[in-house]
Amino acid sequence: MADIKTRDAVKGTIKTLDKAAIVGERMKSAYAKTKDKAEQGYYAEENSPTEYASDKVSHASGKIKDEGIHQFNKQGQKNVQTTKENIGRAKDKIAEFKTKRAVKAAKQKKEQAVERQNGSLIRNRAASRPSVPDVPRQGEMPQTQTGASQLIKTRRQGKKTIKTTARNAEKTVKTTAKGTVKATEKGVKTAGATSKTAIKTTEQTAKAAQKTAKASAKAAQKTAQTAKATAKATAEATKATVKATIAAVKAIIAGTKALVSALIAGGWVAIVIILIVVLLGCAVSLFGGGSDSTSYTPVSAEVEAYTPLIQKYAKQYGIPEYVELIKAVMMQESGGKGSDPMQAAEGSFNKKYPHEPNGIKDPEYSIECGVQELKAALVSAEVESPIDMERIKLALQGYNFGNGYISWAKTNYGGYSYANAVEFSAMQAQRLGWEKYGDTQYPAHVLRYYPYGRAFTSGGNQAIVEVALTQLGNEGGEPYWSWYGFDGRVEWCACFASWCADQCGYLESGIIPKFSLCSDGVDWFKGRGQWQDKNYEPQAGDLIFFDWGNDGSIDHVGIVEKCENGTVYTVEGNSGDACRQQSYPVGSSSIYGYGCPAY
Repeated sequence: MADIKTRDAVKGTIKTLDKAAIVGERMKSAYAKTKDKAEQGYYAEENSPTEYASDKVSHASGKIKDEGIHQFNKQGQKNVQTTKENIGRAKDKIAEFKTKRAVKAAKQKKEQAVERQNGSLIRNRAASRPSVPDVPRQGEMPQTQTGASQLIKTRRQGKKTIKTTARNAEKTVKTTAKGTVKATEKGVKTAGATSKTAIKTTEQTAKAAQKTAKASAKAAQKTAQTAKATAKATAEATKATVKATIAAVKAIIAGTKALVSALIAGGWVAIVIILIVVLLGCAVSLFGGGSDSTSYTPVSAEVEAYTPLIQKYAKQYGIPEYVELIKAVMMQESGGKGSDPMQAAEGSFNKKYPHEPNGIKDPEYSIECGVQELKAALVSAEVESPIDMERIKLALQGYNFGNGYISWAKTNYGGYSYANAVEFSAMQAQRLGWEKYGDTQYPAHVLRYYPYGRAFTSGGNQAIVEVALTQLGNEGGEPYWSWYGFDGRVEWCACFASWCADQCGYLESGIIPKFSLCSDGVDWFKGRGQWQDKNYEPQAGDLIFFDWGNDGSIDHVGIVEKCENGTVYTVEGNSGDACRQQSYPVGSSSIYGYGCPAY
């Protein structure tokens, strides 16, 4: 019975291991099929960016799963081999046990035969002796009874030993098989959990890849749309430029006719002036000027509609050659809109209406008063002709500030400059308790609408230099970083440059950006094709950027004052925490490059 139970336990163990191996093979087969399908899908969807990214990740994760299955099978095979070896050792022990038992049984049979023979001899002797029983000695068992008891006891011990040995062998086999089966089941469970984790991770990775691919596709689509919009805007801008050029030509022709009519009796001097104006004005309007020139913008249709009235009063008050300048003033003041298009209500020539903004309610009366105001300014500034641009600037600033500015500027500075306009404005604002007094950029604002202004004006690039020079010696930078919007001190060189640009109206017009980080300023100019490297010879008004450590990091910015004899002269904020003038050789290693505003 012990042999049968042992064999059954061993067979059960082998069957269990066989089932575990079959389960492992089936799992391997299933994963192999899944892998084949994934690989087929990987190559089938290569044309789709989203699917390509997703399946590529799935393919990589399939390799991870296959490696996990391989390791699991390897471990399972090792467990099966160990179990077989244990079973072999158990069989050897059983065979050894059977052999010993057979030898013992043969020995017992031999002893029994001897005992039977001895018993016969004893019985024969007893039959030949008298029937007086032998009396054993005290404490001594009869000989025949002692031998029989000994034999019975030996047999019982033999059976007990056999049962114990068989039980131990069966227990050993059962324990070994049970442990092996448990280990195998645990390995299967671990492999299953590992596979599930791998599959889940793969799915998550695939989803993330799909999401990334979709985002990339969306970004590409958005870029394409932006490019399309930019192309459309460029086309529209080109059309606008063509229209502006045509309007400029028309304005010049109209201006020339007005000059001819006004100066026909002025002899050769007038003719020369007309020729200069026409030739230079046409050339600049049609072909453009350099970086030192202001841009020309035609006046609006509303202003053009007032041309007959402007000509009427210009002739009446003796300045018929300045019709185009009067139109430029109206364009700046109102764009030709409202009942007071020349904004002359607060001037000294208004005798009918309240002296307050937009006080005049009759456009023709506004033009009449405005023409007289402008004539008074031209006379006070001693303007000699429609192309006497420096005195025209003085007259225009006087039209905005009042004629008191003209006499003050001539007495203190000999004429107009942007810096003294700023000084006068600040002085008047303080005296009157106002936040701001007038438009310090009024001449530049008017002359952009004047057909001849572009040819004879030094340009807006000098204005920012003059503003910067008025700030020399200021320390700490509080006016500049607080203007920018910071609550406490920051590195303020870029804030200073932005502040100077704002004082000139360049932030509003988009000529210079408002920036507090030097790198943002560089990016802005580079993005608009207005960038030059350190070997460039800069112009006044260019922004100069520095890289002190030559590591590609932009550290500082200033304003170019001028460039002479291979030396760049600058005005810089936050130079030793103050506004200072500095100079550098052209091409200096400390110079990163230049932003070149389109003044």
